[in-house]
Amino acid sequence: MRKLKNILITGGAGFIGCNFIHYLFGLSNSGTDLFGDANFTGNVVNADCLTYAGNLESLKDVEEKFGGKRYFFEKVDICDRAEIERIFKQYDIDTVIHFAAESHVDRSILGPEAFMKTNVMGTYTLLDVARNYWKCSLDNIRDDVLFHHISTDEVYGSLGETGYFLETTPYDPRSPYSSSKASSDHIVMAYYHTYGLPITLSNCTNNYGPFQFPEKLLPLMISNIKNGKNLPVYGKGDNIRDWIYVEDHNRGVWEIVNKSPAGEKWNLGGENEWQNIKLLNEVIDLTSKEIGKSAEEVRATITYVKDRPGHDKRYAIDCTKAKTQLGWERKMTFKQGLLATIKWYLNHEEWMNHILSGDYKNWVAKNYTEQGR
Repeated sequence: MRKLKNILITGGAGFIGCNFIHYLFGLSNSGTDLFGDANFTGNVVNADCLTYAGNLESLKDVEEKFGGKRYFFEKVDICDRAEIERIFKQYDIDTVIHFAAESHVDRSILGPEAFMKTNVMGTYTLLDVARNYWKCSLDNIRDDVLFHHISTDEVYGSLGETGYFLETTPYDPRSPYSSSKASSDHIVMAYYHTYGLPITLSNCTNNYGPFQFPEKLLPLMISNIKNGKNLPVYGKGDNIRDWIYVEDHNRGVWEIVNKSPAGEKWNLGGENEWQNIKLLNEVIDLTSKEIGKSAEEVRATITYVKDRPGHDKRYAIDCTKAKTQLGWERKMTFKQGLLATIKWYLNHEEWMNHILSGDYKNWVAKNYTEQGR
């Protein structure tokens, strides 16, 4: 296993990144003891430019316990090379775990430029700074540093009724978002093959859990059910997604970072496929019971809206490689995780309100009511 000392986490104020930081410091939000401890004793530097989806309120407990000791926050754009170079030198970074990304498909359709800048050029900047700071080359192969890149199953395109995405599945992205992530994946692999930069890469299915920005499907629907708003569903609601609890995903990332040989690619999935409309009905049943509403009355607020362009039909990942070679598998059952997630959002109304009172609310007012992936 690698000896990790100073980890740079990009996008650590976002949904998956902030949950990963909680996991590193042993501060689980799952309400269970399923996930154990990362046993990390080093330092964490969180680099985030705090766009609409970045929220330091999600890390208040980490800041209170570890701020200035083992946890450090840097407000920085990952495209700012000078600032990234400063961070590498100041904190002597030996590991990068790259979560930062523009990640919402609908936003990428309306404004693709930000996705190309952050997801492509931002990733390139991080890779190139790491290569130079670590002095990597094909003549100087290092095993004491690592760049791990977080990606998505959307780079593979769309599946039919059967089959699964493998690590070897050809890329076939259909949206500006997925194409920008596919580009970044290829750049990451190119830096391994061309410059000997030690990298690992993971592609994951839909995450759910605490601290997810409320434009995404589950927090949006939970909030709308609670507040008596319509529940928008794209097309017929028959698109299928595979769902994984965020802490299960982050455990997988930690296993990869510690155990994977350089240059390896890993699929992480929940093995848990749901049609959007069936998932929504499950969310309605569980949420209605929690808040004392009639599920049938809530169901009457489902509103079918025009499907979005390039909407992939089905995603499903084969994560056999991670299960057999890393010994990783998901621990949270979906019903258990979904109920825990619903309760978390219902019990964190103040967190939700703070987010929805800011730039996001203004953006929605100017554009349209969004639904998640």
